[in-house]
Amino acid sequence: MYAYLAEFLGVLFVVYVVLATGNILAIAAAYALALILTMATSGGYLNPALTIVMAAAGKLDTSDILPYSLAQILGALVALEIFKRYGMRSSTPSTSSS
Repeated sequence: MYAYLAEFLGVLFVVYVVLATGNILAIAAAYALALILTMATSGGYLNPALTIVMAAAGKLDTSDILPYSLAQILGALVALEIFKRYGMRSSTPSTSSS
């Protein structure tokens, strides 16, 4: 159960940084930090494609593919929702009256 939570939170963090900054250095640092923090708990896959590949390589039990992938996808969707609600800057320019 902790492995799924780690994957969820790791993906949430990385995707939020991607959405909020768009800065390649910030994204790389966020991904590295997420990997370091999740590696011992869940393996640090943080991506459904990697989860499937690791299961195919025998490094992950095949019964874990669906829960890991769901946790990762839900983490990304929650990051998007948090960004949409709290992180987006106003897209309309402010007008000043002169």
